[in-house]
Amino acid sequence: MVRVSNSLIGLLNVITLLLSIPILGGGIWLSTRASSDCEKFLEKPIIALGVFLLIVSLSGLIGSCCRVSWLLWVYLVVMFLLIVLIFCFTIFAFVVINKGAGKIVSQRGYKEYRLGDYSNWLQKRVSSDENWRRIKSCLQDSKVCKSLEDENLPQAEFYAKNLSPIQSGCCKPPTSCGFTYMNSTVWQKPAANTTSSDPDCNAWDNDKNILCYNCQSCKAGILANLKRDWKKVAIVNIFFLIFLIVVYSIGCCAFRNNREDNSYQRWKG
Repeated sequence: MVRVSNSLIGLLNVITLLLSIPILGGGIWLSTRASSDCEKFLEKPIIALGVFLLIVSLSGLIGSCCRVSWLLWVYLVVMFLLIVLIFCFTIFAFVVINKGAGKIVSQRGYKEYRLGDYSNWLQKRVSSDENWRRIKSCLQDSKVCKSLEDENLPQAEFYAKNLSPIQSGCCKPPTSCGFTYMNSTVWQKPAANTTSSDPDCNAWDNDKNILCYNCQSCKAGILANLKRDWKKVAIVNIFFLIFLIVVYSIGCCAFRNNREDNSYQRWKG
């Protein structure tokens, strides 16, 4: 009779196996349809995650249900490494996102963001030419600034609007530049002698494909958004870690059952 721990591990790995199929299929589909740097950037991690889940779930399923001890041992080693990896990432995420916050702007409904306020590690990642090229491609694909253009708000309503960090950093020039508002994505530069020393003022362009995508404020907006998302992921990881530890404990019981059954069969034989 199959023991409870073996049955539970088998059931959990059937669920994981079924989950890995659409993830892997989605990654392969994306690799054949990718037309931008943003999509190409996503395809490899998705395929890697799908393959990883497929292999691990098969190892756990065969190891627990077919009593293949060495496969179950491999499964437990991988699970242990995964627990350590997620634990380290969670601690790292909380440390990295500890710095950085938006600045309140007088008489504005939105905040503005400065790259220097964030951790050096995050600054280096987002300032890399290759990374930023991909991020910028994603911004252009998502048409994050087009939504502001479509609203076509009057100046007073735009200034009162609660913009997202990305919209604030990438879709308009910094307030310190002193630009004159024409519409949500078109701003008139002031005379040269009154222009702020902020390099973002020169980086701004009314071209809808450029805007402030090359600005430091845009990179800061991305990091503000990333900080919010990483905080959510880190919190979810805590619950996921508890789940993995429970699964790992059940797997250890199943591994012990396999060894006991194999020893009994050898003794009986």
